[in-house]
Amino acid sequence: MDRHHHRHRQWLESRSCIKTETGPPHRGSPSDQPPHQQETLSVILRSESLKTARTDTLEIAFFQSGPEDGWPVILSHGFPYDIHAYVKVAPILTAAGARVIVPFLRGFGPTRFLSGQKMRSGQQAALGGDVIGLLDALGIEKAILAGFDWGGLASCVATALWPDRVAGLVSYAGYDVIDVERQRHVMWYQHLFQSEKGRECLRENRRELCRMLWSPWSPHWPFDEDTFERTAASFDNPDFVDVVIHSYRFNFGLERGDSVLEPLEQRLAEKPKIAVPAVTLDGTHDPLKPGGTAAHADMFINYHEHRAIECGHALPFEAPKAFADAVLALHNREQPSWCG
Repeated sequence: MDRHHHRHRQWLESRSCIKTETGPPHRGSPSDQPPHQQETLSVILRSESLKTARTDTLEIAFFQSGPEDGWPVILSHGFPYDIHAYVKVAPILTAAGARVIVPFLRGFGPTRFLSGQKMRSGQQAALGGDVIGLLDALGIEKAILAGFDWGGLASCVATALWPDRVAGLVSYAGYDVIDVERQRHVMWYQHLFQSEKGRECLRENRRELCRMLWSPWSPHWPFDEDTFERTAASFDNPDFVDVVIHSYRFNFGLERGDSVLEPLEQRLAEKPKIAVPAVTLDGTHDPLKPGGTAAHADMFINYHEHRAIECGHALPFEAPKAFADAVLALHNREQPSWCG
């Protein structure tokens, strides 16, 4: 076993099989469970529940639940979160027959770059390409893509560039493709990350800095420290700092991207419209998106529904049933023949 795989196994074992807490035993199929019981299911991630898949660039670690021949859905997390954001969303979807796949984004958890020489890019074309690369690696022709924060960005980018691979899109924060030329709204942490002092701060104090973001972004979500710490373990990825710093510098036009991805970035700069059925979501208490994103409706040229949810930024954590309902709305709308 080489050092890379040894470290990978150590990470998995340290996070310690999948355990599902369902309350009192329920007789009957999972789909028969009442909605309130589905909502309170909790998935605790351990080594046996995680799988890996190789793309051209990454070995992506991901959690999977539900039948192999189920209708596929990819749930993508954001920064500074990880796949634990979906612990209450995934069981609702698997109860409805979904094959749920929740990957660690590049720079998070046990996901690793295959080459030490590959640029640790965090730009949007890279994130969107990773989603399509994962579909390729798993032999999935089409899937519903759903995400928030970076995961919403990745899902929107993948949908905009490769619409034939996407059966439907659930996007937190509307049309979430970054216009690098016009990006002007800078939060304090984004400003910090433009400096080398900011890189040092993230490298040396990543838990403390990320913890500072959770509470104000979700002002009415009383999460406990165990919830944060389970996620914060993903920030120990050796590429976390480089990917995060590059993402925020590229987004503001202050650092070059991967030259291989330039043609994709040029296509994204043209603001391609979303041509697949979509449900967009806003959190009514999200300080990062004041006023919401209902005005993005013109960017969706297929079926589109916009929903405002009483929550903050971490919508899958805070309102898991609402997030799952958006995915199910797309699946139930057409009931396509899924290829996987």
